[in-house]
Amino acid sequence: MGFFSDFKASLMKGDVISLATAVVIGGAFGKIVGSAVDDVIMPIVGLITGGIDFTQKFITLDGNSYPDLAAAKAAGAAVITYGNLVQAIINFVIIAFFIFVVLRAAEKAKKKEEAVVVVAPVGPTQEELLIQIRDLLKK
Repeated sequence: MGFFSDFKASLMKGDVISLATAVVIGGAFGKIVGSAVDDVIMPIVGLITGGIDFTQKFITLDGNSYPDLAAAKAAGAAVITYGNLVQAIINFVIIAFFIFVVLRAAEKAKKKEEAVVVVAPVGPTQEELLIQIRDLLKK
């Protein structure tokens, strides 16, 4: 086989196609969850915390005080933006919860499918077959 036929054969394996499908679906799911976090959950968190925007929380390392993060960065001050870390942790917890809920629902659906197992008709036992063979041999 040539190089391209080997390459085509490796791409057509089920594992590669399944992986590609999972990546595409994962990207789409990530956008859905990201939108749910940014557009639904975080406004509620902001309301609960009194309108705090965590991404604007910072500590300057030069000892000066700045009105906001943009002013500190414009002044060239070294800043620790701990609010971004807090925001990332909140996003992670929410996304992990969404994934947990989806996987749990998928497992329950899978268990229901497994519970509906069609029982195949039971054939004769080994003893019944031996009896039939004995009877046929007698004839």
